[in-house]
Amino acid sequence: MLELVLKSAFIGLSIAAPVGPIGLLCIQRTLQHGMRVGLATGLGAAVADAVYGAVGALGLAAVLAFLVDARWWLALGGGLFLVYLGASTAWGARRPPAGRPPAQGAGEPTAGALRAFATTFALTLSNPMTILSFIAVFASLASGLQGLTPVAQAVMVLAVFLGSAMWWLLLSAGVSMLRHRLPDAALAAIRLVSGVLVAAFGAWQLGSVLR
Repeated sequence: MLELVLKSAFIGLSIAAPVGPIGLLCIQRTLQHGMRVGLATGLGAAVADAVYGAVGALGLAAVLAFLVDARWWLALGGGLFLVYLGASTAWGARRPPAGRPPAQGAGEPTAGALRAFATTFALTLSNPMTILSFIAVFASLASGLQGLTPVAQAVMVLAVFLGSAMWWLLLSAGVSMLRHRLPDAALAAIRLVSGVLVAAFGAWQLGSVLR
């Protein structure tokens, strides 16, 4: 059981840790709105990872086949959404972070943690690379997953979630520590760059779909 927990937590951590559009969104939202919204952004991805972990643990081959068949449409929708999020982030990069006094009345309401959670949950579920990564990981573990009890399956899914959530907690906490130490100009530059990169990820995904 301990080996299963460690392997599952490592799966969640290894899939969450590579820097990508979700990581950039977590950084940008933490800088703009604080750790609560940044962590909610990451937890949306962690729950999506746990969903795929459940699919793999339960051996739901039909669900995996459906996701693979639908990956073109998922990639199209996710790419368009990433372009929108990146463009809106870059456009609003000069707005002051929440919790700081706005200049000349400018500013925006703090983004809701629930909205941040929902957007990254949908983006992670629709990311073809996440689907293929979990398929590859669970294919390599197929022999060890046979005959798992329901309790072991539940523990596996929980460990995948905790491994992924650990990364997002560390990332959002680290960025939050820098948030009040950086001047507004530096924060604006980081948000602008992150917005452009998120939009670039979306454009790349759309280009892959069209090819």
